[in-house]
Amino acid sequence: MFPVAVLLLLAAGSYVKCETLTQPASVTVQPGQTLTISCQVSYSLGYWTAWIRQPAGKGLEWIGSRAGGSTYYKDSLKNKFSIELATSSNTVTLKGKNVQP
Repeated sequence: MFPVAVLLLLAAGSYVKCETLTQPASVTVQPGQTLTISCQVSYSLGYWTAWIRQPAGKGLEWIGSRAGGSTYYKDSLKNKFSIELATSSNTVTLKGKNVQP
């Protein structure tokens, strides 16, 4: 278990909006399990949504971005994380496997 701050960022053209994700104080994931963090948003999932993490004592690190059918990840993290959109519930979900601090 390790503390990580996660920020959900939305950008569309010159319009930028930031929503802060509120999550439990701690999330425990056993080896082999998937880390799942979901956020219900108030904007269209056609806008770009980015996930950014900040491990304790370190700087911000971009994980990836998604809008509609397009998804981009930081090269070193693309095999560890996935970003899913659920349009029926306007939910953006970040899933991580074998995640280290």
